[in-house]
Amino acid sequence: MKMFAKVKTHGIIGLNTFDVTVEADLSSGLPRFDIVGLPDAAVKESRDRVRASIKNCRFEFPVSRITVNIAPADIKKEGSFYDLPVLISILKASRQIKTNIDDYSFIGELSLDGEIRGIAGVLPMVIQAKESNIGAIFIPAENEKEGSVVEGIDVFPAKNINEVVDHLTGKKLIEPAFRKIEEDEVQGDEVDFSDVKGQQNAKRALEIAAAGGHNCLMIGPPGTGKSMLAKRLPTILPEMSTEEKIETTIIYSVAGELGNKTRLISKRPFRSPHHTVSAQGLTGGGQNPKPGEISLAHNGVLFLDEFPEFDRRAKESLRQPLEDNKVTITRATGTITYPSNIMAVAAMNPCPCGFSGHPTRPCSCSEAAKKRYKDKISGPLLDRMDIHIEVQNVEYEQLSSKAKEESSAKIRERVNKARAIQNERFKGTNITCNAKMTPKATKEYCVLTEDANAVLKKSFEALGLSPRAYDKILRIARTIADLENSEKIELPHIAEAIQYRSLDRKYWR
Repeated sequence: MKMFAKVKTHGIIGLNTFDVTVEADLSSGLPRFDIVGLPDAAVKESRDRVRASIKNCRFEFPVSRITVNIAPADIKKEGSFYDLPVLISILKASRQIKTNIDDYSFIGELSLDGEIRGIAGVLPMVIQAKESNIGAIFIPAENEKEGSVVEGIDVFPAKNINEVVDHLTGKKLIEPAFRKIEEDEVQGDEVDFSDVKGQQNAKRALEIAAAGGHNCLMIGPPGTGKSMLAKRLPTILPEMSTEEKIETTIIYSVAGELGNKTRLISKRPFRSPHHTVSAQGLTGGGQNPKPGEISLAHNGVLFLDEFPEFDRRAKESLRQPLEDNKVTITRATGTITYPSNIMAVAAMNPCPCGFSGHPTRPCSCSEAAKKRYKDKISGPLLDRMDIHIEVQNVEYEQLSSKAKEESSAKIRERVNKARAIQNERFKGTNITCNAKMTPKATKEYCVLTEDANAVLKKSFEALGLSPRAYDKILRIARTIADLENSEKIELPHIAEAIQYRSLDRKYWR
């Protein structure tokens, strides 16, 4: 007697999800279990996991010719999350489950004893199920937090296949995962700008960077607080919108870095990869490409300490993401694009020993060594760093002072006001902040007074600025003007903006 069943599930390539149908056919003939539909090794191995799970959970494994097709057959299926739908399709085809399951979807990896293990990529697959008008989806209990984020679909977290079958047969129902908005606690920041003594110029530059979404390069001797400043940058960035939270959480879900206690990532990411990271580690990759550090910093900050020490290929891999806000990975199987709307913050010493220009400690580097060190950063990459900040030594009086430094909350208030102006300015466009302005938008919104224009012209000729640097100075000046609530870019605004683009001439000329 021939028996057949269909079960709905989903697949994922990069951040893109798609609907998948698992078809099981049981027919007479010598016992055999085949999986077709372009499966990878992990999917093929599900045969053994499914067989053991069925037997160990006291269901009957059909003694017949079993053919499982994972459609569409022209897309390669990767991952272990097809285990559960394959098992359900066999139980349905063998009539051990008689309930109508057309309105259900299933995802999950199985252990040999029938336990349903957590998987990566649950959130985007639950969103795909909702968009496909599926009424309910079964997910691993470990992924309950992220699965409950999606509204408009019943999400059933299950610990093992017995719970799934009991629910389908009506023996014992699973309570759907429920998300209360107030449960998404936004904890206070552990670090604050008030911890940093002195460095008023650097703080001002980072405030401008946060207000306009500009990339930064900090240059200064070791121990001056470059890393401290960078780590506190997320505390003055605007709160994440709901869309940004979901975007970021999806990336972490696909990368398998979400954890089972997180519903939504509500704090802006701060990623600080070691300088030994490879180009693939930054951009993402692998046989089934996963997001790299650049994409994991999406909507947040990517901090690159000891910037010259990064591998040249790794450093140069930043150029396209900083310009286009996306990372494109091309493999033989196709092209995958990950978002990378980041603020890049790099830190470096002025020379290999770190004490060039130090007021008290002599530099031990030769001129040739200094040149080799600085030449590790290419001109095009340097040009993409909007703001260049010189971080000087802090005097003893500042370090020992009892006076309170300005808190991150106070700085964030000013940043939020500047961002509100930009949100109104760019309403209805894809531009999110001043740093992301197109050349056309830069020309339209960066209107200079006559005095400001005269100073910019003189500086452009004297400093030998590139067209990209010219545009970036205008965008930085626009941000400074927004912080001052000024409609036009005036002389003080353009003068300060030019100051943030002159360090490369000091150190690299």
